[in-house]
Amino acid sequence: MSTPPAASPPLPSEADLNQRAGRALGWSLLNTAVSKVGTLAVGIALARILGPGEFGSFAVAMVALLAVLSFNELGVSLAIVRWKGDPRPIVPTVATISIVSSAALFAACYVAAPTYAAAMGSPESTSVVRVLLASILINGVVAAPAAVLQREFKQKEKMVADQANAWLGAGISIALALTGMGAMSLAIGRLVGSTVSAVIFGIYAPSALKPGLDSSLLRPLLSFGLPLAGASAVVFAAGYVDQVVTGALLGPTELGFYVLAFNLASWPVSVFSQPLRAVAPAAFARMQSDLQGMSSNFRRVLGILASVAFPVCFVLAGTAVPLVSFVYGEQWLPAASALTWLALLAGCRIVFELTYDYLVVLRKTKGILVIQVTWLVALVPSAVVGASARGIAGVAAAQVAVAVIVVLPMYLRQIRDTGLPAYQALSRLSGPLAAGLFVWPVTHIIGDQMTNEWLAVALSSMAGLVGIAILLACEPGLIRRLRSQIDRRGNGQVAS
Repeated sequence: MSTPPAASPPLPSEADLNQRAGRALGWSLLNTAVSKVGTLAVGIALARILGPGEFGSFAVAMVALLAVLSFNELGVSLAIVRWKGDPRPIVPTVATISIVSSAALFAACYVAAPTYAAAMGSPESTSVVRVLLASILINGVVAAPAAVLQREFKQKEKMVADQANAWLGAGISIALALTGMGAMSLAIGRLVGSTVSAVIFGIYAPSALKPGLDSSLLRPLLSFGLPLAGASAVVFAAGYVDQVVTGALLGPTELGFYVLAFNLASWPVSVFSQPLRAVAPAAFARMQSDLQGMSSNFRRVLGILASVAFPVCFVLAGTAVPLVSFVYGEQWLPAASALTWLALLAGCRIVFELTYDYLVVLRKTKGILVIQVTWLVALVPSAVVGASARGIAGVAAAQVAVAVIVVLPMYLRQIRDTGLPAYQALSRLSGPLAAGLFVWPVTHIIGDQMTNEWLAVALSSMAGLVGIAILLACEPGLIRRLRSQIDRRGNGQVAS
């Protein structure tokens, strides 16, 4: 006999929910900060050890892995996070769907690996692709436990798993790279780290590892997950078609330069957007019955996020040349031409990701899918033209053009359809954008005129910090008002 999914235990008070979400965000920020520092240090070491060619070969394999992981468990694990009632009855069925789908996808991808590697201009990467794709199986097993921890705001436990993954995998990769294993060292390190991380997730949420099947839940779970999985797959395609085009048209070495620039440009996304995304969906989901409060919080979070992230993105764009040369060495300088544009794209990505999560909670998954499909359709020819005209810099510039001209207006329309006027969302971005446009030329002049790369990066960073300080000082009550809105008590504010 199946347990009705509507049954739920007593809900925590809103004050308790706020405290848990606040603690979770704190742990998520710490997790991301430590991971980012570690990733940066390890990335520098590996880039200098391997060089652009081997780094590009690994990038070929990573694109394949990330493509599959974008829809690996058919989107059903997110149902655990966003389920209105008690999610425990759906966990075994979610685990079963995740494991079965990941096994099927791994088998198909293993067979297709040689064809894919050849199409990316790197047939020698086939073995690296196949080793790395084994992570698909691990991801399928750990999907349900990871979702349970996210649902319960257990970011401290997630941090333990993530740090074990990052540092163990990095240590193995560096050790193997020093022995001359090349791109394979990165694949093996990633696989070992993922395996240990999965074990830790299982220890923290052992009940979520037990598969089961309630046929009455299949339809609602797949109805929720498949549109989201489709949207996630298209999100991936829109986010990584630039790398596919670069690898296919320009080769693995140019792909190595491009991926390095993309990773550098992703610092603001990782530091500011990803920690918030680990908490925001669950917090938004608990406020579904108070749409006005949820939209108000969305605007305020958007303002805080842009105020901190936009100046950083523009600093990266302005100091691309000295930053790449100082951190990675002169052999990586070609990456700077792409970094200038990709840093600007990072600002767009931060806005889009928060809006994506907001719309998902409001079950606007079909609208999201339309946006992602349109993004992809517009980006493919744009990236091809950009690659043919200006190499990796052209591909990156095409990304920015499509994001601003095509994608942003579509997200604003979706926001308007939820009852939130688009101009109210844009108003939260105007100040941070103005600050960024001021910081960008200042940092570019600093980087162009100063011969000392370290000093150029340091002074540019200070200019970005000044921009952030000014933005936050202009609205001293912004964070206080956000907290006050979340703390506001009232019946029906937390979805049951």
